[in-house]
Amino acid sequence: MFWLASPQDQEEITYIRRFTPRYWSVNFPRPMMGSVVTTGPDSLKVNVLFYRKEDLCGLIWDSEDREDHPLLAHETKRDYSNTILSFRWQSTGLVSLEALHGATLTIEGRDATGSARVWYVRLANYATGTGEDAEIILDFDNLDGGFTLPAEADPVWPGDIDRLFISLVPSEYNGVDTGPLAIPESAEVSLSDIRVSGGTSTLKLGDGYVRPHDVRLANGYDDAYHLTPERVIWSMLHLGYRDIITHYVGMSHYFSLAWDGSAYRVDPARDRLNAPARIWHQDFLARAQYFGFEVILSLSYELLAEYAPDDWQQLAHDGSPARTGWAPPSTLLPPTHTAAMTYLKEVFLELADLQVAAGMAVKLQIGEPWWWISLGPASSVPHFYDPATTALYTAETGLSVPARHQLATESYTADQEAYLVWLGEKLAASTLMIRDAVKAVHATADVGLLFYTPQVLLNEAPMAALANFPAGSWQWPAFDFFQIEDYDHVIDAAWKDHERGLAMVMSSLAYPMERLHYFSGFNLTAGNPEIWRNMDRAIRDGRSRSFEQVFVWAWPQVVRDGFVYNQEQDQDMSGFHEVQFPTDIGYGASGGPVFSTQVVEMASGHEQRIQEWAEPRLVFEVGTALRSEDDLAELLAFFRARAGRAYGFRFKDWSDYKSCPPGTDVRAQDQVIGVGDGLETDFYLIKTYQSGAENQVRRIHKPVVGTVRVALDGAEQLTGWTVEETTGLVRFDVPPATGVTITTGFEFDVPVRFAEDSLALTLETFRAGQVPQISLIEVRLA
Repeated sequence: MFWLASPQDQEEITYIRRFTPRYWSVNFPRPMMGSVVTTGPDSLKVNVLFYRKEDLCGLIWDSEDREDHPLLAHETKRDYSNTILSFRWQSTGLVSLEALHGATLTIEGRDATGSARVWYVRLANYATGTGEDAEIILDFDNLDGGFTLPAEADPVWPGDIDRLFISLVPSEYNGVDTGPLAIPESAEVSLSDIRVSGGTSTLKLGDGYVRPHDVRLANGYDDAYHLTPERVIWSMLHLGYRDIITHYVGMSHYFSLAWDGSAYRVDPARDRLNAPARIWHQDFLARAQYFGFEVILSLSYELLAEYAPDDWQQLAHDGSPARTGWAPPSTLLPPTHTAAMTYLKEVFLELADLQVAAGMAVKLQIGEPWWWISLGPASSVPHFYDPATTALYTAETGLSVPARHQLATESYTADQEAYLVWLGEKLAASTLMIRDAVKAVHATADVGLLFYTPQVLLNEAPMAALANFPAGSWQWPAFDFFQIEDYDHVIDAAWKDHERGLAMVMSSLAYPMERLHYFSGFNLTAGNPEIWRNMDRAIRDGRSRSFEQVFVWAWPQVVRDGFVYNQEQDQDMSGFHEVQFPTDIGYGASGGPVFSTQVVEMASGHEQRIQEWAEPRLVFEVGTALRSEDDLAELLAFFRARAGRAYGFRFKDWSDYKSCPPGTDVRAQDQVIGVGDGLETDFYLIKTYQSGAENQVRRIHKPVVGTVRVALDGAEQLTGWTVEETTGLVRFDVPPATGVTITTGFEFDVPVRFAEDSLALTLETFRAGQVPQISLIEVRLA
């Protein structure tokens, strides 16, 4: 179960000092790189790599916490009056503090009149020591912008500040010259002995805590590079994630670059991980290991397009390069390109070395290797024809490359099919080369592969499977574990494709379940709670299939939307009897929905309330409904047939058993269950409960036989569909057209079980008027 927390749900709090090291971040323009890590409770370190004379990195403190989960964010407090910040500054590789362009504290906010203002505070004016090693004291009540004080003093108004950032620039920075540095420059600055005092120096901090659960978390460096690893790991722990993290090293921030005379390109001759990325990952892995996490480090064939060497890019029939839909776009490396694959191999080896240095087991994932097929509303273009690939085909086979496909939807000749199969073989060979290279150095390493089923399951483009699913080479035990993701199917609620994709991988590759992992979706943009519902369903489905691990992707979206996962009990029934509890007894039962909420009363009297279930669980007391000895006998027989708690059964909740209000009849237009897209045929029965602006969607698993009615755009359909009364699945013979609203009406039962394995019944006490306690509890079905 899940729920989406909002800032209003943050009730359990603790306190921190403003400027606590964990909450600083960095920001900078491409191509430079930077990172910030905490080095102690009162210290941090920033590492930067400059490529251009005009590069500037900001070390940032935001008054508003936009990076943390709503249960964990610090309060927004823009008043810095009566706050004094002091720290020791130590730097190498930067313009000296006392120089013209020495480090400047930029303060963005408003003045006393409410007008937007920016102040530029020269740190040297408040420093004691040298330009590289100084004690700095900033009293926000007595702080002036301006280079020369008091002549150019521009008093800072501390009462309404949005953001502060300290600018870090290379030694050649002069504010005028631009262009590449002759040699990239590394720099480092540490802030230590950070002290904060004053009346506004303390911030409330969300201190919510989610009980540990069995869903694992995926994360991406490209989304977290600007934050401290301590902040990321602290958040994961408080949200209940444990044991394993899959961490995607990314495609845009880890590499080293060189100027080729016209652009910056990845340079294989330089460090495989640039210094800021390496230092960030060292800290991340050390903290993960300390808290008992295993980390699977992931690297894909994807690279930020603007930095990819021209000959490292997959090409279409017309020479156009592969481009993903990200902004800015990435490209895909050809599996046949020796230099590109050698580079990837060496990055994997570097990552393995980092894991060993952190005292961790080596666990690496080859992420989504494929030949790119750009998917568009009107076309799907294969990128199979870069020079390295076509030349290698001719060299290995002695054949010319057959006629080039312009669209992946085209049919193929025997010669073209041979080429497609060869592409699949080369894709497989590249992944096995990386696997073997890692195991040659780290014999006990676990090397896995992440496979994205929607890129292969293209009904209109069967060539995708030939090129991108070399099942014979990837079958167990080719890899130590195999990870599957299908977020397009989950996002679109295309459950038939979801089922088909999992079945294809599991049957074709034959990995044992204890070697299979599942990624349960991806919610790219805010404001889509229905996608989280789909992901929750995919999580439950993954658990019901007994995948060794089920992951939610990814941490930035979890914190953005306030996603909270709580592990359910009685998620699945080992057995269920499709029989209904005696309705005459059930009519007199009492009960209803029960939520699970942790309430912790603080010493101050405030409460912290954490909603553990997004949906309630129904509980009923049926002992009060027994009116005769015949009822007692009927209940006893029913209890024996269910073997106590062993088997679930249907129960009619007389207070809520149909799709319409109690005083009306079931109509086919009662509940909206979906909108047609011209492809999907399967839809599940749901009932929506609304109160004001809030609504809750309830999945209906047990419709009553013969009561289901269906309508398309309001017109009832008497044929053309079927319903599974045991699951609530409505299946159309023909997919409803795009934009058609699908509605249903129905009666339904609740799946329940007995709460106990024993009944304490005697005829004597029943005749004496004592009511036995006999409870039923709802069971959750996937």
